[in-house]
Amino acid sequence: MSTAEDRRFEVLRAIVADYVSTKEPVGSKVLVERHNLGVSSATVRNDMAVLEAEGYITQPHTSSGRVPTDKGYRQFVDRIAEVKPLSAAERRAILEVLEHGVDLDDVLRRGVRLLAQLTRQVAIVQYPTLSVSSVRHLEVVALNPARLLLVLITDSGRVDQRIVELGDVITDVELSEMRALLGAALEGKRLAAASTAVAELAENVPQNLRNPITRAATVLIESLVEHPEERLVLGGTANLTRNAADFAGVNGFPGSLRSVLEALEEQVVVLKLIAAAQHPGQVTVQIGEETQVEQMRGTSVVSTGYGSAGTILGGMGVLGPTRMDYPGTIASVAAVARYIGEVLAER
Repeated sequence: MSTAEDRRFEVLRAIVADYVSTKEPVGSKVLVERHNLGVSSATVRNDMAVLEAEGYITQPHTSSGRVPTDKGYRQFVDRIAEVKPLSAAERRAILEVLEHGVDLDDVLRRGVRLLAQLTRQVAIVQYPTLSVSSVRHLEVVALNPARLLLVLITDSGRVDQRIVELGDVITDVELSEMRALLGAALEGKRLAAASTAVAELAENVPQNLRNPITRAATVLIESLVEHPEERLVLGGTANLTRNAADFAGVNGFPGSLRSVLEALEEQVVVLKLIAAAQHPGQVTVQIGEETQVEQMRGTSVVSTGYGSAGTILGGMGVLGPTRMDYPGTIASVAAVARYIGEVLAER
């Protein structure tokens, strides 16, 4: 890349930094005063003219200041050489908060609160996708001779408890046999395969166990089938109100904070936005129109996948105005995703 192009990128970087910080359009005089660009104000003005002609910055009104466009933010994000690292204290604080989560629900709620606090944006965490989860263990506990408690634990940390009414009593020996049969049918299998296995189990067991196994299988299948309404946890939605002006209108398109909030209520829309990030350690940034959602033209979504041992369990990220601290946000999303994966892997 030529020296002139490198210099113009430094001008763009400075405009992005100042606009994110001040919310005010940035002029050439301010750039020269605040940043050591090593060139004259006339050269900066010329570079700004080229950047504007190429669509990287725009003039929102008749003042001399310029603001980045979606294309400008994309160029900035694509050329971030170093993502702002979190301090050792920040990393320890994240891990400490997550480690105190008592179960999957608590870990995800803590994670979404942390991410919202770190980025001051809306944080989104998807529940582990059940299609990639496996049954780690099934515990069968007799509450009384005719009533059982089933505790299903997945490798993603999900714990589901169900009561089974047997309609008749079973002996301790039958309970032990039942526990062994159900465990052999379920443990280690992906949830879809486990659902099929437990459904078929009742057809191949001794007559005396057919009724209790059938009743247990009916209850277990409810646990093994995915529940879409439980798919997302959101946090920090109120953070959007701090930047309501950023959603007033983008690149000539009408918009509003209300339209963004309405879009957030549609879980299918939000899931689609974070579904692009399904590679461990890779953070995806969607800026403005790249979200392909009409109501989200004024937003950016920074997302990644979380999981363990190379398996992605779900997506997570943040949503906020296009005018956001991309280096810091990318670092926070990556760190929280990594530690959620580590915590769940230990459970």
